[in-house]
Amino acid sequence: MTAPLNRYILSIALSIFSFSIVAADDWKPLFDGKSFDGWKQLGGKAEYSIEKDEIVGRSVANTPNSFLTTEKNYTDFVLEFEFWVQDGLNSGVQFRSMSKPEYRDGRVHGYQYELDTSSRAWTAGIYDEANRGWLYPVEYNSPARSLFKNEQWNRARIECVGNEVQTFLNGRQVSHLVDDRAITGFIGLQVHSIRDASHAGYQVRWRNLRINTKSPKLSRSEEVYVRNVAPNTLSKTEKTRGWEFLFDGKKTAAWKGTSDVDPFNKDGWIVENGALTIQPGGKGGQIVTKKTYGAFELDFDFNLAKGANSGIKYFVVDHAEPGASKSQYLGLEYQVLDDKVHPDGAKGAVGNRTTASLYDLIPPYRNVNTRDVPLHIGKWNHGRIVSHPNGTIEHWLNGFKVVEYQRGTNIYDALIARSKYAEIENFGLSKKGHVLLQDHNDLVSYRSIKIREL
Repeated sequence: MTAPLNRYILSIALSIFSFSIVAADDWKPLFDGKSFDGWKQLGGKAEYSIEKDEIVGRSVANTPNSFLTTEKNYTDFVLEFEFWVQDGLNSGVQFRSMSKPEYRDGRVHGYQYELDTSSRAWTAGIYDEANRGWLYPVEYNSPARSLFKNEQWNRARIECVGNEVQTFLNGRQVSHLVDDRAITGFIGLQVHSIRDASHAGYQVRWRNLRINTKSPKLSRSEEVYVRNVAPNTLSKTEKTRGWEFLFDGKKTAAWKGTSDVDPFNKDGWIVENGALTIQPGGKGGQIVTKKTYGAFELDFDFNLAKGANSGIKYFVVDHAEPGASKSQYLGLEYQVLDDKVHPDGAKGAVGNRTTASLYDLIPPYRNVNTRDVPLHIGKWNHGRIVSHPNGTIEHWLNGFKVVEYQRGTNIYDALIARSKYAEIENFGLSKKGHVLLQDHNDLVSYRSIKIREL
């Protein structure tokens, strides 16, 4: 038996064991199978009924999203249920959610365990309904897209402890989210609004809903990506997996300038409000990590002023000739740019100088699994670079993988030969290199810069 298969079987066994050790009397039913006592409907006018100990939701035309919600609020808990969704209907289960008159006239908002019958297959991803949008799209854990069984009964589990959330589908972990706070709210069963009137009457069913509020615990996490949306923090799981800060909102000790100028002067790179910000005017210069990296995962948030230009480079080495008076730090670049305003966005070829591109080499996808990839100017965006040991590189933007390539292949060499780097010997092919933050004379901020070596 191979080592990977052994680890796979062990992870399943550990998950099953951790699920089974909770005392039976710690669980309470959320639904008695007979009445809607303890529940109320909010939002639209979808129809909810009770059939064979199941809650059945049916879509109705010309009405917004509907929610059958618990009257009670919950903070820390483990929730389990089974669900069946008719193909073509979108649905979900709200948790830690709210409805307040002062927020969009009482619109239901908060975490949602997605129930997705589309080809996108994001069931068990975490969506923040009517608020922040996707927090954990299943792109982060692509193998989990195969777990959902269409028009069959599926088993779901949601774990909320403190500011961490984990979701599971049919016995396997799908997501791990770390938020900036623990949230209290109700649980709700969603019937999504429909655009096609022929889908009226489509069904979603729930059964065996039960909750544990007495002894809620996070199961031992599988090796899924941890999305931490709390600025400048590392969760216990992240620390265990080897993540460390390059910038934690306060310290710049991991960085150095690429010239004789102190980059952290009052007109250059400054630390303010938990962010590392380059001031307009180009008086900070490029900064690089003191340490070099080969195979790694790099996470970061960035905030672009209107029209701004910057970038994060990796596998950066000094290409200056021996004895040269100035360094020439060059490397592969994750472009950071206001695509619609800065003129560089229209240069290059087919968008290969837009945000999250491999600069001047590969353009990013702008639509992934039916969703447009967002870029927020004047707000925080999430970037991610993954450098695998086999030379494969991934660029991510706001939850979507938008670039993937492999260093050193014939295709890579052909791209280099047609780029501005054609005359640079072995460009981007060093075994290890620095990470560089670019000063392009524009106002750009970074935070939550963290890395782990693979």
